[in-house]
Amino acid sequence: MPQDALLLTEQELMLQHTVREFADQTLAPRAAELDEREEFPWENFRALANLGLLGLGIPEAYGGAGGGFRESSIAMEEMARACAATSVIYGAHLSLACQAIARFGDEAQKRRHLPPLVRGERVAAFALSEPGAGSDAASLATIAGRSGDDYMLSGSKLFITNGDVAGTYVVFATHDPALRARGISCFIMERGTPGFTATRQGGKLGMRASTTAELLFQDCPVPSEDRVGEEGGGFSIAMQVLEASRITIAAQSVGIGRACLEAAARYASQRQAFGQPIAGFQAIQWMIADTAVEVDAARLLTRRAALLKDAGKPHGTESAMAKLFASEAANRAANRALQVHGGYGYFRGSAVERYFRDARVTEIYEGTSEVQRLIISRAVLGRLGNV
Repeated sequence: MPQDALLLTEQELMLQHTVREFADQTLAPRAAELDEREEFPWENFRALANLGLLGLGIPEAYGGAGGGFRESSIAMEEMARACAATSVIYGAHLSLACQAIARFGDEAQKRRHLPPLVRGERVAAFALSEPGAGSDAASLATIAGRSGDDYMLSGSKLFITNGDVAGTYVVFATHDPALRARGISCFIMERGTPGFTATRQGGKLGMRASTTAELLFQDCPVPSEDRVGEEGGGFSIAMQVLEASRITIAAQSVGIGRACLEAAARYASQRQAFGQPIAGFQAIQWMIADTAVEVDAARLLTRRAALLKDAGKPHGTESAMAKLFASEAANRAANRALQVHGGYGYFRGSAVERYFRDARVTEIYEGTSEVQRLIISRAVLGRLGNV
């Protein structure tokens, strides 16, 4: 990547080098097989813990490595370039579930839950989406009823990353659906809670080694001390966590885009047609140039959002911009890379075929492209006094 020495600190460059080396040597060789088998990569997850990557952005007092979204974005990009599915697991565990506990949990909750998550002894999941509540997160139907001083959760969640393997769940439920956002609370729940089941959802298009599950809650008891924040404050927690986590999805998209760019450039330099490498044809050169520009622009948007977040500044619009542009750039990069590879890229076993499938979901999860455009347009129009 050009000019990184000017954009990153010496410590960040060391992190980048460490994760890139790990990704090349450990993640990339396993990626195709794990995708084919749709198998959760336990070895990868434990290796992330051993490197201290599960503690990025988590205070040292709870076993973390400190730092912030600048560091986690660097790690995410390098991981996604090698194995996008592993980066999904990492993002859901750290940027969603662990960040929710670290930012909004009380001292007892942080001391109890964060250390084993940082050490990789447990996987974490962030349980927000439901069959009838995706982009409209305020319309949750999972109920948090009262049982004395404690709560009973009843309902279901869908498309929950890490849901079938997690030991710790950050769950959002409503006390009254009619209250919409004002009725939602956040809870920490552990695997083994009576009435709780997790069923894996197979058959995904991409990110196949990142397992996804449907969660069912049948009168699941949750002690009141495991409620995160105030009663009715869950929607705000979810939105703030998602706002920040979009930075890591942008970084993930940059990593996928990089993988596409590098694969296309290598293949174009080797593939012969009409007596010369196809890299000598302007049509191919322009596809590679467009991808290079868009991946670099996406990275800079991502770094700006991370800088703002780590500085404690408003970053919602910038995170939405980074996520929107980077995810769409990754899909364009994957499309171009497959086009450069021609028929060879269209078959299973081709790396670019996997990149093409993996890239697609980045425009959907943690806020669709349409939702990001709503966020951005409202911010722009609001500044201009039109709404």
